[in-house]
Amino acid sequence: MSDVSASQPLLWRRFRKAPLAIFAAAVTALIVLAATFAPLLATQNPFDPASLDLANSLLPPAWTDAGDARFTLGTDDQGRDMLSALLYGSRISLFVGLAAVAFAAVLGVAVGLVAGYTGGWIDTLAMRAADVQLTIPALLIALMVDGLARALLPPASHDAVAIYVLIFSIGIADWPQYARVVRAATAVQKTLGYVAAARVMGVSAPVIVWRHILPNVLTSVIVLATLGLALAIISEATLSFLGVGMPPTAPSLGTLIRIGNNFLFSGEWWITLFPSAALVLLALAVNLLGDWLRDALNPKLR
Repeated sequence: MSDVSASQPLLWRRFRKAPLAIFAAAVTALIVLAATFAPLLATQNPFDPASLDLANSLLPPAWTDAGDARFTLGTDDQGRDMLSALLYGSRISLFVGLAAVAFAAVLGVAVGLVAGYTGGWIDTLAMRAADVQLTIPALLIALMVDGLARALLPPASHDAVAIYVLIFSIGIADWPQYARVVRAATAVQKTLGYVAAARVMGVSAPVIVWRHILPNVLTSVIVLATLGLALAIISEATLSFLGVGMPPTAPSLGTLIRIGNNFLFSGEWWITLFPSAALVLLALAVNLLGDWLRDALNPKLR
């Protein structure tokens, strides 16, 4: 039985006794559900120019004197309902974060398993490549990849492929962390008796790695992915804020913050405040959940 399945009952008991973890999970679930059902909850499709009316631009929140009851959180310079923009923007930020983490995890786990099990020059080459990449800031790598993609692709396609470039940029910058963790865990697992028994029985190396070693290193991967999700969301917001992420026609939370920053000192504070608050709340909730999961799965604290 794998470490993950064996720890499930204990994990649930620990979760029920952790109010902060319950709060973080509830906030995360609420944001994920709201983003998932954005087309049903939003009063306007902020990505559809035909649904926008410039006459409704720069309206303050509904509870202020000049507010409009139709726009609870006000509107931006394009007449977009800020609440609807937050729902759709959170959807993009979550999708990019989850996809980037999945890409980094799959690549890093594959490299770590191969390097840790085979050893030798393959292990040395893979880990030295990871070490070299870790010396370069992840954001700089993402900027380099994004710049290279923009240079190679025709300008007309930049907006269409922006989300895929973001996912690849963030994912390729984060794979070394997964590779190093999985490589270390695999190197330990392959020395245990069950691996030796499988070899004696004639089980092939790919089957041993896939069916026996991988389930026993997944705990570390799950914890790392949970913590990495918050960082991936922040990385996406940072890139979009710098103008190399999602375009204004399909804004993420980072793009909404960048747009609102242009109006911050002219009195339209709500355009940047609400996306910033949503980003902070989402990243904080995911990070708190990841911290709790790391402590709960740590055998030294059981």
